[in-house]
Amino acid sequence: MRRLAALLLAVGFCANMPAVQVQAQDVGIVQSQILVLDPGELFDRSKLGQAMAAELEAQREALIARNRDLETRLEAEEKALTVQRDATSPEEFRDMADAFDEKVQEIRRESDARVRQWERNRERAPVDFMRRAEPVLVALMREAGGLVVLDRRNVLLQADVIDITDTAVERIDAALGDGGLSSEQIAPDAEPGTLRMPEMQE
Repeated sequence: MRRLAALLLAVGFCANMPAVQVQAQDVGIVQSQILVLDPGELFDRSKLGQAMAAELEAQREALIARNRDLETRLEAEEKALTVQRDATSPEEFRDMADAFDEKVQEIRRESDARVRQWERNRERAPVDFMRRAEPVLVALMREAGGLVVLDRRNVLLQADVIDITDTAVERIDAALGDGGLSSEQIAPDAEPGTLRMPEMQE
């Protein structure tokens, strides 16, 4: 879950983006034109990021359970097919065996597709997280008088640079919470493993 670097790099957030209301802090933000944060920590420590990671893990476990169930059922079907070998003609048995093989291949293709969809969801989660968090970060940047927010992990040396990661986590938690992300975020009419990410609040 640490693929947010490309979203920040050394590019400042657009100054003309609409700010969002965030909870006031008891301690004022130190003013600095250059700010840094760790986007990986932002995802891992915030309630929203943790909820998204938990949902992905739940989907992963569901896929594993589904595959185990399919494996058990196919093994039982294969054994039943083998028992019928002596009771059917070679031609009939070959047709039954071919049909079973095709069924196995189709299930394998479907399972592979579900896994690929889950992997796409996992890769997209940090992007969706940052899209939702960006207005909060813009407001924080303005409050600090910042002109640019850098990825802390890409900064080799720093002096007179303010790290806003801790404050950003607090602000995102206050403004977004866990985003209401739950099992209902999986579309009921979609393939299992398809994560419906929450929409960004205006």
